[in-house]
Amino acid sequence: MVEFSTWDIVRNLLLAARWTVLLSLIAFVGGGLVGLALLVARLTPSPWARRAVGAYVQLFQGTPLLMQLFLAYFGLALFGIDTSPWVAAGIALTLYTSAFLAEIWRGCVDAIPRGQWEAARSLALNFREQLRHVVLPQALRIAVPPTVGFLVQVIKGTALASVIGFVELTKAGTMITNATFKPFVVYSFVALMYFALCYPISLYAKRLERKLNAAHR
Repeated sequence: MVEFSTWDIVRNLLLAARWTVLLSLIAFVGGGLVGLALLVARLTPSPWARRAVGAYVQLFQGTPLLMQLFLAYFGLALFGIDTSPWVAAGIALTLYTSAFLAEIWRGCVDAIPRGQWEAARSLALNFREQLRHVVLPQALRIAVPPTVGFLVQVIKGTALASVIGFVELTKAGTMITNATFKPFVVYSFVALMYFALCYPISLYAKRLERKLNAAHR
C-alpha cells in the first residue's frame, strides 16, 4: 500500500479537477453552439428540419449518457478512427449538452408571446431578422438562469467519462483509492470538490433568476 498523506490526496485530486473543468467548458461551449443551430433549425418553417431536430433531441435525451460515451469511444473505432478518451468524451458530452440546451432554449422562445412574431412580420422583417432583433433578445432574458443552471448537470456528467479511461476527478479518485485503500477519505474529498464546483453556479443561477424577474416586473 502506498502511503499518501491527506495533502497528497487533495493535491492529486485538484490536478484532476482541472480536466473536469476543462471538459465541462468544452461540452458547454460546444453544446451551446450546436444547440443554437438546432434551435434555429427547429424554428424554421420547414417541417423536415423541425422533425429532424426533434428526433435528434429525443435520441440524446432518451438514451443514457453512459451509452453515448461508449458509442463515441468504441463506435468510432469500428470505422477505423483512432479515438482518444479526450475526443470521445468531448464529442459525447457536446452532443448530449446540445440536445438539452436546444430544448431549454426552445421553451424560452415559446414563452415569447406570438404577438411579438406578428409585430415583427408587420415590420416586414424576414425570419432571420425576426429572430435576431425581436425574439431572441427577449428569450435570452428567460434563458440565462436555466442555461447557467444546466452547467451544473454538465459538470456532474463529466464523472461518467471515467468509464472510457478519461482521467478526471472521479477517475482520479478511483485510482488514488486503489493505491491507498482509503475510499471514504478519497471519495469524501471528491464529493467536496464537486460541491465546490457546482454550488456557486447553482447560487449564481438562482440570483440571476431573481434579478431578471425583478427587472421584468
